[in-house]
Amino acid sequence: MNSRMIRSVSWVVALASVLSLPQFVASVGAQQSGATAKDALQKARVLDRLAEGMAVEHKGASPGFVLDPAWPQPLPHHWVIGDVGGIAVDKHDQIWVYHRPRSVTSSDSGMQGAAGKDAKGNPISALGFPRPLGQINGCCNAAPSVLVFDKAGKLLKSWGGPGDAGFLETKCRQQDGCVWPAREHGIYIDQNDFVYVAGNGQARNFHGQYPWAPNFGNDSQILKFKPDGTFVYQIGTAGAKGPNSNDMNGGVNGTPEPFWPADMVVDPKTNLMYIADGYGNRRVLIVDATTGKYVGHFGAYGQNPVEGENGGDADVGEGAGSWPADFKAGNMKPKFFRSPVHCAKLANDGLLYVCDRGNNRVQIFKASEAGKPCSNPNGDVGKCGYVGEVHVAPQTIGGTSGTVNFSTDAKQSCMYVADLLNDVIYVINRQNLTELSRFGGGGRQAGEFHWPHMVATDSEGNVYVGEVDGAARTQKFLRYGATGCSGTGSADVGKYTE
Repeated sequence: MNSRMIRSVSWVVALASVLSLPQFVASVGAQQSGATAKDALQKARVLDRLAEGMAVEHKGASPGFVLDPAWPQPLPHHWVIGDVGGIAVDKHDQIWVYHRPRSVTSSDSGMQGAAGKDAKGNPISALGFPRPLGQINGCCNAAPSVLVFDKAGKLLKSWGGPGDAGFLETKCRQQDGCVWPAREHGIYIDQNDFVYVAGNGQARNFHGQYPWAPNFGNDSQILKFKPDGTFVYQIGTAGAKGPNSNDMNGGVNGTPEPFWPADMVVDPKTNLMYIADGYGNRRVLIVDATTGKYVGHFGAYGQNPVEGENGGDADVGEGAGSWPADFKAGNMKPKFFRSPVHCAKLANDGLLYVCDRGNNRVQIFKASEAGKPCSNPNGDVGKCGYVGEVHVAPQTIGGTSGTVNFSTDAKQSCMYVADLLNDVIYVINRQNLTELSRFGGGGRQAGEFHWPHMVATDSEGNVYVGEVDGAARTQKFLRYGATGCSGTGSADVGKYTE
C-alpha cells in the first residue's frame, strides 16, 4: 500500500469519525451495506486474509508474526520517506526511523519549488531536481531524516538532514564539527537517550549516490546528538581517502577514522560503543561513547591487527576474490570481513553479534574480550573473544546476513536475521543457531519485502523492518504466540525452499 492510498483510507476514517453516523450514511448512499470504513474492512475479511497469507511452518517453538498494515500512521505535511538506512527502538519503546531524503524522487518531492540554481544556472529544488517552472505538483515532500514514532505509529518528533529546513545551517554546522552524512546509514539510541547516526556515502558514482549530496567525499564520521537533535560530537572527519582497518590515531582528538560506517551499538554497562566499520574498513571499531575516544578494534575471528583491506568491487559479484568464489572452493572460513561489516548488535548476556554481510555469516564474540591485540589465524573458538559463527544462506551470492536483532524475552532466545537478497527474516534459536521459522518473502505487497535492510524489536516482541533499494518503507509485524525460541530447527539457515 503506497503513501497516497494510506492517506486516502485515513481521510475516510477521519471523516467517518467527525460526521455523525446518519450524516455519513446519507452522504455515501443509504443503499451501501457497510456504514463505516471499519465495516468495509471487516466485510472484506482483511484480518483473516492477512493471517492466512502470513502462516509459517515452525520447527520447535518460536514467535509468530503478522503484519500491522496501519503502521505507521500517515505523516504530516505531505511527507514521504526514502530508503530506510536505520531503525531502532529506544528504552521508552519509541521507534526511530533514519531514512534517506535524497533517495526520494523528483515527483515524490514535487511540492518543492526552485530553491537555487545548478552550475549551469538552471533552477533546481532543494534536493537538486530541475524546477524550470517551479513546484510541479501538490503531492509530497521529503521528510526530515530522523522520524520518531510510538508503537501505534503516531509521529512524535522529527529532525535532521536535508529534509529539515535550516537544520544543516543552524544545528549541524561544519564550522562546529558537524558534517551530516551524504547517505544515511545506521542509528542507535543509548541508555542515556543519546542518538548516534552514521553514513556510507561514497565519493564515486554508484547506485544510491546522488549529485546533490555534500561534496566533501566519503562518509567517515559518526554523529552524536541529544534526543531533540542538538549536536554533541562527531567521531572521525568526513572525507577519508581510503580504508585503513588498523588505524588507531587518524581522526579528531586522536580517534581513528571510520570509513563508510554502517551501524553501531552501545554497551549500557561499560558505555563502550561498537561500530560496524564497515563498507570501507574490515573491522569493528570500539570507542568510549562519552568522549568518542579510541579503545580498540578487531576483525574476523577477533584478530588484531586486522588482516587485509577491502578490495571494493572484488568483494561483490561472482569474480575472483568474491564470496561465491570462496564458497565454490569450499573455503567457509575467510580470515577477513568482506564489505560490508553491516551490523554490531549486543545481547544482554554480553555476546556481540557482527554481521559479515559480504561473507554471508554472523560472527559472535564476547564483547569484554574482543578488541585487544590478538592473533587467531585459524579461527579457533575461545581465542580473541571469538565464540562462533552462523552461515546464512551461504549458497547465495554475498549479502544475506545484513542485520541482527533479538526477541525481548528474558534470555533473548531468538535471533532475527534479515536476508536482503532472499527477502526474508529468519527466526533462529540463539542457543543452538538453528533456523526455527522465517517470515516475509520477496515482493512489493503488504508483509513482503524488497531488500529488508534493518530490523528492530520493541518490549512486546513486535518487529519493525526498514527496506531499501527503492522500497522506501517501514513495516511493523505483531508478535503472537511464543515469546521466545526453543527446540532444534534446521542447521542449514536459509536453505532454499519451494
